Amino acid sequence: MCADRVSTAVRSRIMASIRGKDTKPELVIRSILHKRGLRFRLHRRDLPGKPDLVFPKHRAVLFVHGCFWHGHNCHLFSMPRSRRDFWQQKITRNCERDLEQRQTLIESGWRVATVWECALMGRSRLHVAEIGEYCAAWLKSEVAELDVRGREAEPL
Repeated sequence: MCADRVSTAVRSRIMASIRGKDTKPELVIRSILHKRGLRFRLHRRDLPGKPDLVFPKHRAVLFVHGCFWHGHNCHLFSMPRSRRDFWQQKITRNCERDLEQRQTLIESGWRVATVWECALMGRSRLHVAEIGEYCAAWLKSEVAELDVRGREAEPL
């Protein structure tokens, strides 16, 4: 196992500075959907998982997930070498929570979409307009779920 290169206090400060909302990928998605005339609410606390975007008119929610934090199987994810057990447990629990929240939303009559970070950046990224088209078409449809990933795994 590899030791951390910074002190515990420095690592704690770095981790505390990582945003949970208004991330760059989220802002990109919000911008492209707003330009398409789609209106939404942000981070509704009364819904499981506080979805990043909520489309009440379409009874739909959209999550913008970071590939690392949500354990996505893509080129942007790699398990840290230090404190491997801690990270394995944390990421596994995040994935379990995502699944529970998604299921609760669907059972409550909401449709659920996820746009993964790898769809927006890295070698497998899609064109932003393409992501906007996927999301807009999904919102107008009756399809219950949408999963937008990078090119290595086409959207469902």
